[in-house]
Amino acid sequence: MNILGIYGSPRKNGNSDIVLDKVLEGAAESGATIQKLYVRNLKNLSGCRECGACEKDGNCAVKDDMQPVYPLFESADVILLASPIFFYGLSAQIKALIDRGQAMWSRRMLNKPREEWKNHESGRGYLIAVGATKGKNLFEGVKFVAKYFYDALDMSYEGGLFYKGLEGKEDAKNNPEIMQEAAEFGRNLVKKV
Repeated sequence: MNILGIYGSPRKNGNSDIVLDKVLEGAAESGATIQKLYVRNLKNLSGCRECGACEKDGNCAVKDDMQPVYPLFESADVILLASPIFFYGLSAQIKALIDRGQAMWSRRMLNKPREEWKNHESGRGYLIAVGATKGKNLFEGVKFVAKYFYDALDMSYEGGLFYKGLEGKEDAKNNPEIMQEAAEFGRNLVKKV
C-alpha cells in the first residue's frame, strides 16, 4: 500500500506536522510504503489560473513545482492531507495545491463515463486538521474541501482526525492520547483494504 502524506502547514514541526508524522509512523509499522510531500517546500507553486487548458487533455498547462506532484497523486492508494486551521479554512499553501487538482478532475471527466463518476476507484483520502480555537463548526468547511478534492482525484473521502484547542507549537506532541490515537489511525489505514 502506497500512502502519500501531504504536509500543508507553512510552519515546520507544528501540530499538524506532528500528528501526520505519527499517523505515517503507524502506517509504516504496518507495512505501508510512505511518501511525504511538504507543500511549504514548493516555492514555485501558483494557484489555478482557470485557463481551461486541462479540459482538453487533463494536463495542467502551468509549468511549476506542481508538475511532479500529479504522479504522486496517481501512485497513492491513500492520501492524507494535514493542515492547521486558519480563519476556519485550510492553509493558503495547501489550498493552492488543492485548487490545482482541477487538472485531475478534468482528466477524470475525460476518461471516465459519466455514469461511473460516483464510483471512486483510485483509493481513499483522509484529512488531518488542527485548530487553536474550539468553535463548534471549526472543521465543517475544510471537510467539504477535502471531500471534493478527493473526488477530483477519483478517491473516496473517509474522514480523518480533527483536534481543537491546540494553540502551542507542540501541544499535540505533549498529549499522549493524541499521539496514541494518531499512531493507531495509521495502523488501521493499512488494515482497511
